[in-house]
Amino acid sequence: MKLLNSDKKYQISADKSKLDIKVIHNFIKNSYWAKDRPLNIMKKAIENSFCFGVYFNKSQIGFARVITDTVTFAYIADVFILEEFRGKGLSKMLMKYILNFKKFGNIKRWYLATKDAHKLYAKFGFTSLKEPEIYMTLSLN
Repeated sequence: MKLLNSDKKYQISADKSKLDIKVIHNFIKNSYWAKDRPLNIMKKAIENSFCFGVYFNKSQIGFARVITDTVTFAYIADVFILEEFRGKGLSKMLMKYILNFKKFGNIKRWYLATKDAHKLYAKFGFTSLKEPEIYMTLSLN
């Protein structure tokens, strides 16, 4: 677990046993990107991803997960900080923690999708796709 400030109230952890699925699911099921995602799907997504919790006095206030093979490719998903904790630099700390996570040291290609946080991710070198015409997607509804 990494301490984020000198008073030790904020922490980031990659320990899945510390995750509060109720906090995570409540936020995600109300998000624009995963509206109404069922709890069983959220649990399976967590099970199959590297996950990072952000905590204030041991209560979960943020989350992100990374889908990866750990050597060539990683996709960052489901990133959030609860509204009442925004504006404290926690998203930046979370991104820095993820991008410097030892198990991801060899990854050369990172991806994510966002509708409203381009400025945050640009601070870490993320840009729009250079050649969007070579990428494809398949959405099954």
